[in-house]
Amino acid sequence: MGYKEILLKLPTDYTDDHLVIEIEKKINLKEFSYRIKRKSLDARSKYNIHWLIKVEVLSKHLKKNSPIESPVLHIPYRKRKEKIVVAGSGPAGFFCAYVLQKSGFNTTIIERGSEVNKRVEGIRVFESTGIFDSVSNYAFGEGGAGTFSDGKLTSRSKHILQERNFIISSYIESGAPEEIRYMAHPHLGSDNLKMLAINLREKFLNLGGNFLFETFLKDLKIENKIVKAVITSAGEIEADKFIIASGNSAYDTYRMLLRKGVRFRTKNFAIGSRVEHPQEIINKAQWGWEKIPGVKAAEYRLTSKGDGVFPVYTFCMCPGGAVVQAAAYENTNVVNGMSFYKRDGKFANAACVAGINLDKINGRTTSPHEALDWIERLEQNFYKYSGNFKVPFCGIKNFIKKKGNPKILESSYPLGIKSAPLWDLLPQEVSNSIQEGLKDFSRKIKGFDSGNIMGLDSKSSSPIQVIRGDDMLCDCFDNLYVAGEGSGYSGGIMSSGADGIKTAFAIIEKINL
Repeated sequence: MGYKEILLKLPTDYTDDHLVIEIEKKINLKEFSYRIKRKSLDARSKYNIHWLIKVEVLSKHLKKNSPIESPVLHIPYRKRKEKIVVAGSGPAGFFCAYVLQKSGFNTTIIERGSEVNKRVEGIRVFESTGIFDSVSNYAFGEGGAGTFSDGKLTSRSKHILQERNFIISSYIESGAPEEIRYMAHPHLGSDNLKMLAINLREKFLNLGGNFLFETFLKDLKIENKIVKAVITSAGEIEADKFIIASGNSAYDTYRMLLRKGVRFRTKNFAIGSRVEHPQEIINKAQWGWEKIPGVKAAEYRLTSKGDGVFPVYTFCMCPGGAVVQAAAYENTNVVNGMSFYKRDGKFANAACVAGINLDKINGRTTSPHEALDWIERLEQNFYKYSGNFKVPFCGIKNFIKKKGNPKILESSYPLGIKSAPLWDLLPQEVSNSIQEGLKDFSRKIKGFDSGNIMGLDSKSSSPIQVIRGDDMLCDCFDNLYVAGEGSGYSGGIMSSGADGIKTAFAIIEKINL
């Protein structure tokens, strides 16, 4: 069988039949099979927006070549006696446990939040009443914070191709659309993520894994650098290996680990607010048109040097999405963004954050304890300003000028917005950098300064990082691992899932020695 790669330019509303015809023209053959390898939107010219599609074609009439096979993750299996506890069911925790269970371990996932369907109902009640639920919320529960997000599967992490392919294949086998394998900017949407969390849980349980919801990790039982058991709200659970994949919102878990001697260091991270615009403004600025057939909604990724102190950039852009309340604890106020797979909502939103260094802000070395206290105070101050879960907001023009009171406009945020001098609620150094960043962004995207900026977005990355070795073990411990966003080594679904898988393989290799 012969093989050839070809590149096609197709209109945004092309059909499968159209694609086949174009392949026929390109290779001058009628008999072939094909697979899309990569698909990206070329919008460099607003008068000629089209898809660029790389296709792998197989035919007996083509010259014999070997297609480049994508690396596959090979999970060694043997029946094992070792018991493993994984705390947290986000991408890092779940994929770590899933790989370990496939490898023959006896694996238990403990999750402080509820399972997906109960979580959905809890969030519905929260958004209609404003009464916070510590078990069913946007931060904690089955699938982690990512379950209620845009579900982006892009990552800047290098050397995770095998792990990425395993995660993508696992999602597709559990019902995700095939396109996530080849889209340049793949995303799942919160509607798909809820379904996938349930289907992946079933796969894990069918392998013999154990899943305990609404089970809060309270403490560790340690003897001579070895964790003997986790102490949870449901009792004590003994095991041979322990993985903490709590996510970066679990400040109480961080503090418990610090008390137990787990070593962390502070690191650079990002904070800021959420910007929101009618999606049609972004479409018009990016495409020159309010809508294009065959394309969901326009995206953007913006960077700026800010005021030269801290860089400013947009993060987690959610086309056709909504701003949501991502508080992990009562009396805190934190925003995030989400969207469904169709991305057909009225608004676009994105985090607009400054990459900060706390040592520079504080003028001295900041300890991990102090970093947690600093960011938690900020989240609490945003809650105190409104006295509830309404989010403080202002116009982007107001923020740039640092003055004025905008009218309360329509927003996707479900719990209400409150006019505020947002530039004064953020730390001055952050506010100054974001002010300059917004000026840059308003020059790059026409109409950008007509939008709103709202709330505190403090969850793009962890303020602290665990100290761990090449074997992924926490420093000074023989059987304790911290993985995912909570470790400070990853951010987002793909890199967190990959970090969990790498942790699983570190355990497999150690046991196999």
